[in-house]
Amino acid sequence: MGGTFESMEGGGAAIALDEIEISILRSLAVQLLELIGPGAPEPAEDADPLAALFAEGPSEPPSDPALARLFPDAYGAPDGAGDAGVDPKELEARSAEFRRFTENDLRARKREDALAVVRSLDGLTPAGDGAAVLELSGELPLRWLGALNDLRLTIAARLDITEDDESAVLFRLPDEDPRKPMVMAYLWLGGLQETLIETL
Repeated sequence: MGGTFESMEGGGAAIALDEIEISILRSLAVQLLELIGPGAPEPAEDADPLAALFAEGPSEPPSDPALARLFPDAYGAPDGAGDAGVDPKELEARSAEFRRFTENDLRARKREDALAVVRSLDGLTPAGDGAAVLELSGELPLRWLGALNDLRLTIAARLDITEDDESAVLFRLPDEDPRKPMVMAYLWLGGLQETLIETL
């Protein structure tokens, strides 16, 4: 096992990570948590539990491009493109309504996924050879998969990589380019994500 997820007997996935890989993954997950922001405050003891279910979230899309990639509009695109024949203003109204009732839950799930990564890594201690084996079972492989996807989306937004072209120029950057470490992280996370999917 070397730097990729492999299936475990009885289900789950395992990967050997060295100290640097653990540090990078943990740092990225913590930065993702900071980007997503804190969770909703704990409700008071006498609060109505149904009120929390129907709590409204934001209706406007995030201004940060990375957050906009993590929490996209449900209908159409910001440039007005969307369902053929539907007024762009109508699409905006639909997206705002959808966002109001779904974004808080989506943020909570993304936060829980990133926290699962941090907690998993906090329990690792590299052995004498400098590597530790991370074993994921139960819901953890899916939590990790969600967090890896969110990390890649965030980095892609920062590097202006789109789904369509993957901006091939970025993958041939000279070593002195300041974007090179983030491109390398993006590619590495992609490899982790792909091998984790294969184990599932």
